Amino acid sequence: MTRLFQRHTRIAVRRVQRKKSPFIYKSYSKKPKHRLLRKRKAQEQRFRRTGLAAIVLASLFLVSLIWNIVASGYSAFTQVQVRIPVTYEQGLIEKEAYRTIIQKSLTELFPNVENRSEKRALFGLISRNAPYILQKEVQNNPSLVGERHEVWLPVSSQISIFYKQELYRQGERGGSVSPTEAAWITALAQSKRMRLSFNAAFFTNGDSREAERAGILASTAGSLLTIIVCVLMAFPLGVATAIYLEEFAPKNWFTDFVEININNLAAVPSIIFGLLGLAVYLNMFGLPRSSSLVGGMVLALLILPVIVIATRNALQAVPRSIRFAAAALGATPTQVVFHHTLIYALPGIMTGVILSIARAFGETAPLLMIGMVAFVVDVPKIFTDPATTLPVQVYLWSNNPELGFVEKTAAAIMVLLAFMALINLLAIYIRQRFEIKW
Repeated sequence: MTRLFQRHTRIAVRRVQRKKSPFIYKSYSKKPKHRLLRKRKAQEQRFRRTGLAAIVLASLFLVSLIWNIVASGYSAFTQVQVRIPVTYEQGLIEKEAYRTIIQKSLTELFPNVENRSEKRALFGLISRNAPYILQKEVQNNPSLVGERHEVWLPVSSQISIFYKQELYRQGERGGSVSPTEAAWITALAQSKRMRLSFNAAFFTNGDSREAERAGILASTAGSLLTIIVCVLMAFPLGVATAIYLEEFAPKNWFTDFVEININNLAAVPSIIFGLLGLAVYLNMFGLPRSSSLVGGMVLALLILPVIVIATRNALQAVPRSIRFAAAALGATPTQVVFHHTLIYALPGIMTGVILSIARAFGETAPLLMIGMVAFVVDVPKIFTDPATTLPVQVYLWSNNPELGFVEKTAAAIMVLLAFMALINLLAIYIRQRFEIKW
């Protein structure tokens, strides 16, 4: 038996030496080994180049999108003003009196304008908000009555767009002023009666039918109130649900059914939650329509499954040895969870919650279903006041055909992207600052 084994061993060694062994890969290949190696390396290089090309293409699309938004909206952060001489007369009470003062001042600057249609066009150079500005100035300083002053007043949105196009040498974005109006603008600019200043009204005003008066303060306040309600409702409920399902719930058909439905709810379209809020919160419970309270509750339903899933993943990332060590030292199951597991999982939980808030901050569809698309001028002060959000404000302005709202829409998108970037940077900071690597 030993001789037979030695014989077969010698035969196998000879086959290997002659490269006839069936276990040698080269005997099955018609190509030399170095040619196969070059082929595999070439495939790997093509794969890397394809991936790099995909990254470059995606970056170009992103840069193009941001460039178009910035190019369309940066001019909204500035406003065009014209300086006219006004004389505050005695007995100024109504807004019509201030409008008459402005009209007289424009007539003094252009005395040759006598035609009624030309006067109407001349008076249209100034924004309709100008009488309110004069009225507020007189209310703050009554000593101005009876004196003559030079005041800076905003122009209308059409005149503002034309002046900015000429100033920045931009191409036509649609619409134009008449040759007569262009001559008036040129005369005012040459006499240094027109200037470009920072548009503080964009950040301090609410919505308006006039583009030069429209601002984002009301929508920003509504977004903050809505997010506060959303966080107060979704954060404790979502984290508590995840802790129970992961640490305390028995593994049976009921918990499996709950977990499957939570995963399914995370993929449900957001407008379905809007329909749910319309049917339950508004029609069944009669909560105030178009309020931050209802909007926050609807968004809480939207991000609740995401928070549950993110919290469970963070808890699962904590090593089991920490739980065993705490239990071995005499800690109860509740102490193990809240004194050890939850503390180590907190960075992951906070990251998931913050990213969920970022998603809720940019949602529009569910809020449209509960009436937060209303025209809101006043800043909401409490959770039940009529309110809208910044994404809904962008939606409203994008449907407005007036040219002045084009740049306002792009500027509001820039502000919204800035908020989203800050929220994501906060999530990145928390993850890197408190992350624990096992």
